[in-house]
Amino acid sequence: MKILVAVDGSKPSLDAVDWLVAHANWVRRPPAVELVTVHHPVSKLARAALRIKQDELARWYREQGEANLAKAKKRLHKARLHFRSHVLVGPVAETLVRHAGKSRCDLIVIGTSGMGAAGNLLAASVAAKVLDLATLPVLLAR
Repeated sequence: MKILVAVDGSKPSLDAVDWLVAHANWVRRPPAVELVTVHHPVSKLARAALRIKQDELARWYREQGEANLAKAKKRLHKARLHFRSHVLVGPVAETLVRHAGKSRCDLIVIGTSGMGAAGNLLAASVAAKVLDLATLPVLLAR
């Protein structure tokens, strides 16, 4: 079984990782995990206004993504679960669903809330959109 776990560094996304760790023994063999964080792309207009070069932006995406993944990686290592981590850029829900399809995942696990009050609304809409777009099962972790 292959499971995509979406993380953004928030407590709810780490709760999703904890759910996976706690329930990994529900399947015959330990699942392969696709640990994914997605950045919404910075617009070309904003990049031009801020004079950000493409390589600087790519480095920023990578650094922020690795920071978002760090705690989740530690938890999966500790649980001895095999995983591949990915920092992706694109519309968040669509990118998660696309990656799950390309990676031939059997399940998507996602937290239901994000960072802060404004983040909660955004994350809830991301989870709802993933539910709408996905053709495979989605587990919402709280």
